[in-house]
Amino acid sequence: MKGVNKVAVIGAGVMGAGIAAQIANAGVSVLLFDRPPENSGDKEERNQIAKNAIGKLIKSNPAALMSKQNANRITPMNTEDDLELLADCDWVIEAIIEDVGIKQALYKKIDKFRKKGAVVSSNTSTLCREQLVADLPESFRRDFLITHFFNPPRYMRLLELVSDPEVSEEQCKRIERFCDHSLGKGVVHCKDTPGFLANRIGIFWLQCAVVEAMKQNISIEVADAVIGRPFGIPKTGVFALLDMVGLDLMPHVLSSMSESLPPEDPFHGIYQEPELIKTLIADGYTGRKGKGGFYRLKPDSVEKIKEAINLKTGEYAKAERPAVAIVKKAGRKNPRKVLEDDSLVGRYAWSVMSKTLAYAASLVPDVSDDIEAVDEAMRLGYNWKYGPFELLDQIGVEWFCAKLRSEKTDIPTVLKSIGKGKFYRKSKGFREVFGHEGQYLKRSPNAGVLKLDDIKARSKAVMRNPSASLWNLDDDVLCLEFHSKMNSLNLWTLSMMDRAREKIENSEYKALVVYNDGTNFSVGANIGLMSVAARLWAYPFIDYMVRRGQEIYKALKFAPFPVVSAPSGLALGGACELLLHSDAVQAHAETYTGLVEVGVGIIPGWGGCKEMMCRWSLAPDVPRGPMPAVSKVFELIGLAQVAKSAEEARDMKIIRASDGITMNRDRVLADAKERALEMVSGYRPPTAIDLTLPGESGKVALDLAVEGFRKSGKATPHDVVVSSALSTILSGGDTDMTGKITEDKLLELERKAFHTLCRHPDTIERVHHMLKTGKPLRN
Repeated sequence: MKGVNKVAVIGAGVMGAGIAAQIANAGVSVLLFDRPPENSGDKEERNQIAKNAIGKLIKSNPAALMSKQNANRITPMNTEDDLELLADCDWVIEAIIEDVGIKQALYKKIDKFRKKGAVVSSNTSTLCREQLVADLPESFRRDFLITHFFNPPRYMRLLELVSDPEVSEEQCKRIERFCDHSLGKGVVHCKDTPGFLANRIGIFWLQCAVVEAMKQNISIEVADAVIGRPFGIPKTGVFALLDMVGLDLMPHVLSSMSESLPPEDPFHGIYQEPELIKTLIADGYTGRKGKGGFYRLKPDSVEKIKEAINLKTGEYAKAERPAVAIVKKAGRKNPRKVLEDDSLVGRYAWSVMSKTLAYAASLVPDVSDDIEAVDEAMRLGYNWKYGPFELLDQIGVEWFCAKLRSEKTDIPTVLKSIGKGKFYRKSKGFREVFGHEGQYLKRSPNAGVLKLDDIKARSKAVMRNPSASLWNLDDDVLCLEFHSKMNSLNLWTLSMMDRAREKIENSEYKALVVYNDGTNFSVGANIGLMSVAARLWAYPFIDYMVRRGQEIYKALKFAPFPVVSAPSGLALGGACELLLHSDAVQAHAETYTGLVEVGVGIIPGWGGCKEMMCRWSLAPDVPRGPMPAVSKVFELIGLAQVAKSAEEARDMKIIRASDGITMNRDRVLADAKERALEMVSGYRPPTAIDLTLPGESGKVALDLAVEGFRKSGKATPHDVVVSSALSTILSGGDTDMTGKITEDKLLELERKAFHTLCRHPDTIERVHHMLKTGKPLRN
């Protein structure tokens, strides 16, 4: 099968530039085209729009590029002078204005210059493929797809792919494979229908939530609270999400849906354009990109005071954090409690979610005959934790239908068909999904995908405790899974690490992979335990936990089998230290890691300082001598720097140059297992090394720099205390005249410094503040 080695993106707006950035993140060269500015002169001026877009990508926050250097893979072009360069591209992506005529005129130009067999696709979110290819040559149509990315393209995993029988399966699979493996997308195949899949449901849901809130006089704060946590929907809820997307986009999307959907579609029953929204847009309140939207920061105020609009009066007032009793009672796993509640809030939730879930069910099989794809689209495209059919399973399909029936509401065919059953079930060790034709189908992951859920469905844990489990991945590889709150590390977790080591050393198992399906690999050590212990003066417990962590991490590092950590999301503090002690890391591209302990007034205590010194001291690209490595590690740890991608983690040497990065989250476990198996044959554990550190003179230099920050007000007195402890470790403490120091001696320095800092009252205050607010104390 042909690959994709070079891509062109035409349209350097927010979406086009974002798509180009993600392609560059994948290591692929991309040409970014836009029109030349009016009256532009030389070549550089004529490429200015695309050039400016690349400049914005470099400065964007959140970052569109996984490393700023990736911008070098994007070349600015213009559509009048440079289209002949399309002849070098394997895939041409159109991301221009949603106008059929303008798009088709562009396609005719593209067709003149593209190389034979190059795929052309549109990033349209509202227009159907049938409209776009009408009256175009057959040779063009058979290479044309819709590839609908979601914004921002780096972070939103959904890609909706629309093909047609006239497009060869090879062409379709070529793009699907690239989007899956290289861009990290969850590819969902959609039928050529208006809004495709995620937006068809998502726009209905958003519109319904707005209309019902206005009708029932529900405040936007309450609406966001109730249409959020209980249903596994992000805390942005509805109104904050609309602010993020942009209020000015909604009228265009809604009118397009209204024009293209058939008259009998339930969307028409909720479609309206409220005057309030028209007024907000006219006044520049287009959401976060404008002066605000449903929420705003209070104008002319020194303090950042968040305000919320009253949907009835249009007036702003200080935003509240409503304590909605039924939301608290329902928690995160019982949405039915909210829908059963007969309060105003409960009735609002039912009016929105019942219509939305029934609408999603009504789209099967005409819009999609794949129930799992519907759920995947909403999870990946709207960040719902559960798709519509997964939510219906939690609520109870039979109860849901009975309530619809009591209101004399039509029940979608697929809900009638399932009766008292569930859409998802486990049978004979396999996960199954209900098919629209009435039978259950085995759920089979894509080739190269290994899911821990499938392992759990067909087997029992090898070992288990309240915070961690061991699973058999087959081929003599064990998987260590964390499952404490936020996957924080505690004595149960450490115990399971040790038991895993003993199990492999005394059995036929050959390797260990550390992985979990959580949003975050681990937020690090449970500082709540340390806070309680410090307040009770239980310092022997703190010392025991530090010693225990050091012993177990050291044992894993020097174990006679390979240990591969496979992080995704946050891997902070103690979790970062685990990565540093692993033989290899197979990281998801979106891994955010760092040694952040100074944020709570302590330093890494499980060997993180020692391991970072080893990495930087031995790195061939670091200048020789005792101070360059020490200064860099002091900066990384002292400023609690966090890598914002696996690529940045590689630059920080938390991830080695030889470690792997997987773009698709679903493929991380399989890739990690493969890496572990590759290392088994002839495996030899690492050997401990001696470091050469500067000793007292190096500590003085580091402390002088911190003192300068204190005098200028950039460091607090406690920052100086923490930095002094850190400089003692990294300089080697009281080394002899040779400056030689062993790894074990560095560990001892870490342990002593950690124990001393835990006794400091400012540290206890910082830890308490972090636990209370989730943010480090800044002064």
